[in-house]
Amino acid sequence: MSESATPYPYSPGLEGVPAGVSQISEIDSDRSSLQYRGYDVHDLAEHGSFEETAFLLLHGHLPNQHELTDFNNRLGTEREVPDAVYTALQALPPTTHPMDSIRTAFSVLAAFDPDYTEPATNHEANLRKAERIVAKAGTMVANGHRIRQGLNPIKPNPEHTTSENFLHLMTGTAPDPKTAHLLDASLTLYAEHGFNASTFANRVTVSTLSDLYSGIVTGIGTLRGPLHGGANEEAMRMLLEIGEPSNAQAWIDDALETKKKIMGFGHREYKKGDSRAMYLTKIAKALGIEKGNTKFGEIADILEDTMRERKNIFPNVDFPASYAYYLLDIPIDLYTPIFVVARVSGYCAHAIEQLSNNRLIRPKAIFDGPANLTYVPLADRA
Repeated sequence: MSESATPYPYSPGLEGVPAGVSQISEIDSDRSSLQYRGYDVHDLAEHGSFEETAFLLLHGHLPNQHELTDFNNRLGTEREVPDAVYTALQALPPTTHPMDSIRTAFSVLAAFDPDYTEPATNHEANLRKAERIVAKAGTMVANGHRIRQGLNPIKPNPEHTTSENFLHLMTGTAPDPKTAHLLDASLTLYAEHGFNASTFANRVTVSTLSDLYSGIVTGIGTLRGPLHGGANEEAMRMLLEIGEPSNAQAWIDDALETKKKIMGFGHREYKKGDSRAMYLTKIAKALGIEKGNTKFGEIADILEDTMRERKNIFPNVDFPASYAYYLLDIPIDLYTPIFVVARVSGYCAHAIEQLSNNRLIRPKAIFDGPANLTYVPLADRA
């Protein structure tokens, strides 16, 4: 940096820089813990449901039975989407990545929301929008997948949970309860994670008094990158490249020696292990045993042990999610869109929180370019 640069404190990537105050989630790096509104994410994933988690994030407390029943009924009646959304998805090239499809779907969906014209600061309207967004995300991802395959969309079953709805629409068959439970747990683990890149981008957008849908589209665009949500897809491609447990040690040795990017490991917020990965690893490996396919769990053991011993780096949640989804026969390019199905609940919670006590987010940049140059007329420039 030049001497002329303003000497403000600076952290590349804004690492460790507080950017706001939130009551939605807390990451404790020292204890490798994550809490949603004071509740440990492991308890929510193991004993609760994604719908309970979504209610908690949006409404600020865990629902009682009556509240949960009403919430599930509202989600069930809102799962279907306007035909115009499917028309837009059918107009996209078949090579379109599902993340681009779901981003487009939300852009189209926005104008059909009954509260579309309500001011960005209308709290009750925002809650209604948020519930519609959570309800419709899985429908649009799963039916978008069908459209890309040349199949017709399927109408959602209002009795289905979020995970059951997604699996039913994706496969066209009744969801297996164990499969739905594992997917449900992963949705809970993916639902919220503080001021991550996409959530922060979402908050920046709504801080301009734009609407929730604009924040969602911004978040999805940010999540699209392989250093954020796309890491689970890249982690699975890495495991497929390794192929067999017998290849794993040589592969990881070479990757470390050549400084190859090892997807699914490390996290800026966790230095002692990603709390979400710990639970998902357990159920992913159990799924492999149940299905008689333990090779990905065995490869994972070798990679995890080597990375921990040599680099003190631990897997993040994207690593076990990758082979868990693969064992569930979910196409790899749907992994990040599944992240969207979960994370829109967190995006909406943050957008509502931002708008409830809003101030435009406008950080300062440190200028590091030339200054006080003399303007040269165009005719005199070399």
